[in-house]
Amino acid sequence: MIGLIITWIVTTISFIILTKLPTGIEADDFGKAGLAALLFGLLNGLTGWLLNSTVLNFLSLGLVFLIGNTILFGLAALLVKGFRLRWGVVSALIGALGVTIINSILFKILTVVGILGAAAV
Repeated sequence: MIGLIITWIVTTISFIILTKLPTGIEADDFGKAGLAALLFGLLNGLTGWLLNSTVLNFLSLGLVFLIGNTILFGLAALLVKGFRLRWGVVSALIGALGVTIINSILFKILTVVGILGAAAV
């Protein structure tokens, strides 16, 4: 349970960072970014068995994962009022790449600092 909360907080921080960069991703406030991160995580959890399939990602060179996360990012923006993608699909693609990269960096920092064990990531 703690791992899920930490993952949500890290994803929320990633969403907030993306709204501060010139990515075309906008949020009215931190709460909207947190709600969008929660929804993105839930949608990713529901479809993760397909998107994170090792064989499928290997055969498609990771395009299934990237396209799937782009769609989920767009769905999160569609469903959360106050969280917008100014440039549409381009912003969703940048957001999907950005969340993946920023989350990886933040989880690595949390692991090195000792907040997360290696098994939690």
